[in-house]
Amino acid sequence: MLQLHKKLTGLSEILTFFRHNETPLFFVSATPYNLLGLDRWVHNFEYISYYDSFDGHHPCVFVPQEKGLRDFGSMKETNNCLLGHKEVFDWIRRRGPASKLIFVMFDQETEELAADLGVEIALPPAALRTWIDSKIVTTQLGNEVGVASVPNVLGHATSYAELCTLARGAGLGEDLVIQAAYGDSGRTTFFIRNEQDWNTYARQVVGQDLKIMKRINHMPGTLEACVTRYGTLVGPLMMEVTGYTELTPYKGGWCGNDVCHAPLLDKNQQRIHTMVQVLGERLSREGYRGVFCVDFLIDIDTGEVYLGEINPRVSGISPLTNLITSTYGGVPLFLFHLLEFLDIDYEVDLNEIQARWADFAPWSQLVLKQTEDTVGVITQAPASGRWRMNDDGAIHFVRHERDWHTVTHEQEAFYLRVSGVGEHCYQGCDLGILVMPGRVQTDARRLSERARAWTAGIKAHFQRRPSTPAAPLASLPLRTPQTRGRKPNKHAHAVGTVSHRA
Repeated sequence: MLQLHKKLTGLSEILTFFRHNETPLFFVSATPYNLLGLDRWVHNFEYISYYDSFDGHHPCVFVPQEKGLRDFGSMKETNNCLLGHKEVFDWIRRRGPASKLIFVMFDQETEELAADLGVEIALPPAALRTWIDSKIVTTQLGNEVGVASVPNVLGHATSYAELCTLARGAGLGEDLVIQAAYGDSGRTTFFIRNEQDWNTYARQVVGQDLKIMKRINHMPGTLEACVTRYGTLVGPLMMEVTGYTELTPYKGGWCGNDVCHAPLLDKNQQRIHTMVQVLGERLSREGYRGVFCVDFLIDIDTGEVYLGEINPRVSGISPLTNLITSTYGGVPLFLFHLLEFLDIDYEVDLNEIQARWADFAPWSQLVLKQTEDTVGVITQAPASGRWRMNDDGAIHFVRHERDWHTVTHEQEAFYLRVSGVGEHCYQGCDLGILVMPGRVQTDARRLSERARAWTAGIKAHFQRRPSTPAAPLASLPLRTPQTRGRKPNKHAHAVGTVSHRA
């Protein structure tokens, strides 16, 4: 076994180190999805989840038994609720004080809870992440290093007239896209052509810091990268899957990705790589390290490539990134994040590693939300695991699987269940996620018939009954102030939804 103080040279020694890793690592989230499969590469890697997506079939997933029936307003609330749970506290403490925690989203309270546990968070500080996460700050950082956003103006508007004055002053025209500083999955992106549109969204934008953009004919894309001590590694380019009414009720909302060699992606690959590496260097100067996600826009009419936003975290595209970089390049991108936060001395050729990730077969993911405006309780739900599509388009369950590694052809997919039997469902709630070989949309961004069939097939396996009104939510066995050294978790009864995009 390699010693922690020994410098690791090359990928072979890095991979051997992780196979013998002695530091307990926990990914804490609503489901294991964002880092699912890392346990195959990293010894002592476990998932602490709120939803029991695997019904006890996954050996590395821990779900507290006493947790009641509740929804959450955000991923932060879910994580704080888990970290404040006595069963989770005991589970982590039994594995030792040297443990490290990983989240998609967290805040200052999460940091305090981790400190109570005596463990570290293997991510940049919440305050730094929150600052970078602002779409206003993203735009300003890009401007500093010569990475342009779609023509825009930053400001505030309390009326449609004020909005038009700002837009005219910046030469943006009248067909506008407005984004608030914070928000995900399209929920704080608004398309405004006239005063009627403004009136529809005014309550959500008045008083907010706004990015007001010219609306362009574009292809949205994304990728994940990692700031390391040697520079920024850039993962494979992906097309975004957004706004399809079969998948999401949110106009322009994210609902999946195609990682593929689409013509517009391949043509602009080097430009996008350079853009992301420059942004990585800028983030590094702020003290940021580890993985981050960059959304970009390719203007179909002009060929320009624009910065969309920076998501400073593990994200919804992390699963596809790690799948492609490990299956076709020999090493998951996220291992370089862990090397930074485990303080391991290593030496590699970034250009050589980057080159390993250039050639791959297409894969895709679809995030299925309830699109109907109804509320109910789920009485039947499809199981997580391997599914297969027949020639007639009907799908059926094959067997339980830990992740997507056994899926090999386009008639099969891995499904991760999010909402299960006994849980409330409502418009916008996450039902589950499909990962499959091949693409789910065309180069012209039309959802494929195969994708529509998979979506309809999975949704057909759900059954619901109307929910009874105002049923009280169950409480959790939280650590008491005496055992935690602080007040009980204030998020014990949060209600809302959980998004995997982040």
